[in-house]
Amino acid sequence: MLTNSQNMTALLSLLVSLAALEPAAASPRRTSDNACTKLSKLDLPNVEILSTTFIDAKDYPSSAPTISGAKTVTLAPHCEVKAIARPTRDSEIGIEIWLPATGWNGRYQQIGNGGWAGAIHRRPLADALKRGFAAASTDNGHQGGVDDHGQGQRSAEFAIGHPEKLIDFGSRALSETRRVATAAITSFYGRPAQHSYFVGCSDGGREALMAAQRFPEYFDGILAGNPGNAWSRWAAGLIWTQQAQRAGSPGAIPITKRALIQNAVMSACDQIDGVTDGLIADPRFCRFDPAVLTCSGTATDNCLTDPQVATLRQIYDGPRNPRTGEQIYPGYPPGIENAPGSNLITPWQPGMSSFGDTYFGQALFERRDWDFRSLDFDKDIALSDRKGAPVVDATNPDLRSFRARGGKLIHYHGWSDALMPAGASIAYYEAVMAFMARFPDQQSVANDPITSFYRLFLIPGMGHCYGGDGPTAITVDADTTDPKRDLITALEQWVEKGVAPQMFVGSGPVPNAPSRRLSRPICPYPQITRYDGSGNTDIASSFACAKGTGDR
Repeated sequence: MLTNSQNMTALLSLLVSLAALEPAAASPRRTSDNACTKLSKLDLPNVEILSTTFIDAKDYPSSAPTISGAKTVTLAPHCEVKAIARPTRDSEIGIEIWLPATGWNGRYQQIGNGGWAGAIHRRPLADALKRGFAAASTDNGHQGGVDDHGQGQRSAEFAIGHPEKLIDFGSRALSETRRVATAAITSFYGRPAQHSYFVGCSDGGREALMAAQRFPEYFDGILAGNPGNAWSRWAAGLIWTQQAQRAGSPGAIPITKRALIQNAVMSACDQIDGVTDGLIADPRFCRFDPAVLTCSGTATDNCLTDPQVATLRQIYDGPRNPRTGEQIYPGYPPGIENAPGSNLITPWQPGMSSFGDTYFGQALFERRDWDFRSLDFDKDIALSDRKGAPVVDATNPDLRSFRARGGKLIHYHGWSDALMPAGASIAYYEAVMAFMARFPDQQSVANDPITSFYRLFLIPGMGHCYGGDGPTAITVDADTTDPKRDLITALEQWVEKGVAPQMFVGSGPVPNAPSRRLSRPICPYPQITRYDGSGNTDIASSFACAKGTGDR
């Protein structure tokens, strides 16, 4: 039996042992906290570190809602760095960097923005952090965005009288963010990232293609979604539709006729993939003639007048130079007239605003009182090509440097995007194909100079960046690591293991029957999904990728 003295000695010994353990247990957190604090002294030219904060584990909203609604992700402890880069006197580029304290996967992911930006895109930062990435986002050089989901501001007023800020938005913020982030990563972890990735959609997709074109050495892998890369020409396309749908004009189609038009399109084109399912697998092969809806007598909501038929054809055709007939930008594909968020069939009045108004009125002409009805599709487009396009457009088809450094590019676009038409992505891909065919490398094969590093996937039913009926759930939000169902994992596999994506499998609600779910192959362009003729039409294995009529 122990004496009281011996008991006291044993107790003191235990307390000393526990006290000795406490610093060891706390040391990883303290080490990361210290490394985070140290970043406040990061010394980079023209950069001010505003704050460095160590954040313990917490829940955060995810970037993409699921079928059942919004969701959250649980974030690991991490260091948040906020900085301002001022490469010019008029620059004020906001940057935020999130560095996981544990479980870093050795990779860096830079996040693209949306709209005219103006805010840090934090929800995708949360998704990147959950995957183990060190990640960064920028406000593109000005403040005023709508929210941290990347729904950037619609106004380009920041550019009036501030040409350097427009350059920051166009490309410089992308470069400055990477410069600051790579320095922070090396300081925090004591080593640089092994692989760097860029992920963005909409304006972020424009930034993604800008990275491949102007900064080919920056990123090993790039994911570009629904890109507005021909930003200036896209703005012209919006104004073209607005002018065609000018309120009060004989050809203006009222909102009440949206469903009429879309139902007629579906009747004509739903069977392209061999099954009637409420989806147009590939609108390239849709031969819909709006004239079938022409009123035979009195105009009603169940038919279109001759001027309205002409308007619809104008929207499908897209803007053209009135003097030369040259196509300025692709039109919108048939089948998205009644899509959620679509403004294609909306009578347009002065005072209503779009990205077309803000590009031409504010960014190009630097006027607050500009009227969309005044756009000249000859002279004004020529001015835009000289002045605005070199700053904001990412349309250069020369990707030789990106290919030579081993870069990989996955490009996707939703066919039901009623904001940025999928035809623009096809136009860019075809331009790259034609250019790169003149400069084949050892990876190139006959008639295919680019799939060794660049693949385009067009997704039936998907709207702008995500959502919609059909096989639209191709995650970018850390739900899965199956490379056939997750774009980011597929990009990692291609970059790091040399395994190129042959197809994806998307899932989502059945059109007109949202309680049911379907899955479908998402085929690389120019292939099309086709039904095998006998299997369950809700299952991907009943479909295969095949060439569409007229494909090379």
